[in-house]
Amino acid sequence: MHLSDRLREIRHGFEPAFWVANITELFERMAYYAQAAVLAIFLHESLHLSTEQTGTLMGAFGFVVWFLPILGGSLADRFGFRRSLAIAYLSLAVGYFLMGSLTAGWMAPLRQAVPLYWVVLIVLMVPALGPSIVKPCVAGTTARASSESVRSIGYSIYYTLVNIGGTLGPIVAYLVRRSVGIENVFRVSALFVLLMCFATLIFYKEPTRSGEQAVPTIWAALRNMLVVLSNLRFVAFLLIFSGFWIIFWQEFISLPLFLRGYVDPNAKIDLLLSVDPATVIAFQIVVSYLTRKIPTFTAMTLGILISSFSWIILLFHASTGFVIAALFVLALGEITQSARYYEYVSRLAPSGQQGTYMGYSFLPIAIGYLVGGKLGGYLVHYFGEVLHRPEQMWWVVSGIGFATALLMWVYNIVLKPVAAADSSIAD
Repeated sequence: MHLSDRLREIRHGFEPAFWVANITELFERMAYYAQAAVLAIFLHESLHLSTEQTGTLMGAFGFVVWFLPILGGSLADRFGFRRSLAIAYLSLAVGYFLMGSLTAGWMAPLRQAVPLYWVVLIVLMVPALGPSIVKPCVAGTTARASSESVRSIGYSIYYTLVNIGGTLGPIVAYLVRRSVGIENVFRVSALFVLLMCFATLIFYKEPTRSGEQAVPTIWAALRNMLVVLSNLRFVAFLLIFSGFWIIFWQEFISLPLFLRGYVDPNAKIDLLLSVDPATVIAFQIVVSYLTRKIPTFTAMTLGILISSFSWIILLFHASTGFVIAALFVLALGEITQSARYYEYVSRLAPSGQQGTYMGYSFLPIAIGYLVGGKLGGYLVHYFGEVLHRPEQMWWVVSGIGFATALLMWVYNIVLKPVAAADSSIAD
């Protein structure tokens, strides 16, 4: 096919709903990663919660954000993408506004009546519900509003915009925090998603179905959970792989607390957190090309190892340059394993259950946030406030990564027939 024909196919292969959904997703990701970049220091420095409480709260927030998309698709399919997206963006706007108002005078009676920890936990659950609807709606719109010939390009556009949002979000957080205060980062995030709510209502038209498999009802999704949990091989794999996300999420949990508490109280951690997604954008194609001949399972294990080495860099010297280097290496590990992970899950699933299993591929991300939040807060407290050797915490974080890689190796040996078959397909 000539280039001109391909460009024409791309130009006419997407319905307007595709562009509306993906552009709103870009701003939603900007809003999400803007608040995520300052959430730890806001909870600890502005609300004066302990490092352990901060980690636990962030873990609970992240767990809900990444677990509920498994069930959120059922609601989106039942009520339609347009209505579901609008409601999701509205709930995010309300939630982010409430987060930015936790120090406001009008919330003082609530803070006095209820312990602050529980007030924060309740408020965090409001915006945590939004992504559970947005993700399946945007992914579903990409499927429905793309012709078959350009659907793979549609998903590439989707993932690229997500990473652009992840890059710009921390930069927005830094600019807002430095100019008008950290609490206004949440309010700017609220403004972004509120505008996306209006954009959805005005410009989004429900796309026609294009033959994709319908999302099951919520009860069917819950029954599917039992089906997944009955596959002990798959559950073991998900639990092992959660170790990667335990170490990965420390960039949002313990790294801000470590830098601001023990290295530089004025560290621009929100700006530094743009390094990871920027690296993904810049090196995704290169790394994918260089690792294309590596068997799937080997590539996943290699990615975990690379990311595990990233935190050891901070043992040498926790300066801005070393933090950038650590986040760069962390991102390289993420790139190495991410696409191959979803490929492996799709092949590990029994025939006819790929959709169900792919839905549960988010579980390690959710588990990693839940465990990583509690662990990260504890490590900063124990190594920093008790032992007064905060830099030693990174041995533990990296150790979890190395242990995860070892467990992956053992898993591959014990279940060699399955793993080998999957790897041979990828060769």
